[in-house]
Amino acid sequence: MEDLVRVEDLSVSYLSAGQRFLALKRASFSIHAGEVVGIVGESGSGKTTLALALARMLPVGARYEGGTLNFRGVNLLQMTEKQLAAIWGAQIAIIWQDPALALNPVMRVGTQIAEVLRSHGLRQGSEREGRVRELLEEVGLERAAEVAHAYPHQLSGGQRQRVAIARALCCRPALVIADEPTSKLDAALQVEILTLLARLRERHGMACLTISHDPAVFEGWVDRLLVMYAGEIVETGTREQVFDRPLHPYSQALVRLAVSGMVPRERLPVIAGEPADPTRPQPGCAFAPRCSERMTLCASSRPFPRAQNNNRQVSCFKYE
Repeated sequence: MEDLVRVEDLSVSYLSAGQRFLALKRASFSIHAGEVVGIVGESGSGKTTLALALARMLPVGARYEGGTLNFRGVNLLQMTEKQLAAIWGAQIAIIWQDPALALNPVMRVGTQIAEVLRSHGLRQGSEREGRVRELLEEVGLERAAEVAHAYPHQLSGGQRQRVAIARALCCRPALVIADEPTSKLDAALQVEILTLLARLRERHGMACLTISHDPAVFEGWVDRLLVMYAGEIVETGTREQVFDRPLHPYSQALVRLAVSGMVPRERLPVIAGEPADPTRPQPGCAFAPRCSERMTLCASSRPFPRAQNNNRQVSCFKYE
């Protein structure tokens, strides 16, 4: 399959208390045209940093420390902001985690979608209005004209998320980045939004990079999974491979939590220990202090990704 995105050895640092620390460490992966790739990991594992780095939308103070970031064969790290402006929204779009914050509270939602259309070439106002209504109907919003005239606070959480999806898809981008698109919704709405995204992906053939801390979110529509811990991709594989036979001890723990969390119990399952602190890097494997299978080698040496059968990769000394 054609590589839409190819990332190699990408590292990103943040500034904290006058010191720089790596939030993303030598990440390498690809996304094929039309493929859905999921990123899973605890809060602070580097999921959102990876997504923002891919979109060239890192916050102030963040810095690329190395690597390449190719989109359709062009290294985005070498592009100017003016060149990137032609890509944002048109070829790469983001569905943000909280639509209440992503949408402008003082602009009608139809105007916010129309502005994206206008900035990418649809100049006729009547055409834009018709296109906005079509988009809102496509994401399942009834009375599209009324919704387009509303302000974000006049809509429910599920409606706002559908508006955010419509805005992201209005120019038919080749890649959509969805940053925990269901985390602010109840369980029933989560299923509706994920079903909608799967249907739109099938209809338009777009690739999608979707992020969640919950592996169960990916069941049924993600093609491949990247498991992240402490800023590193520790395992990659198809959805079935990672769910049915996780290799890395951290992946095994996440899948175990996802399955056991569905069963009522007095105590919620947890992963023992504390997540790694990226501002205080330690030698060896970052997961070693929490790992029940750690070896002496794990405390002093850092494992690197190793290819396994069936195009899998895992960073763990167990498989060397």
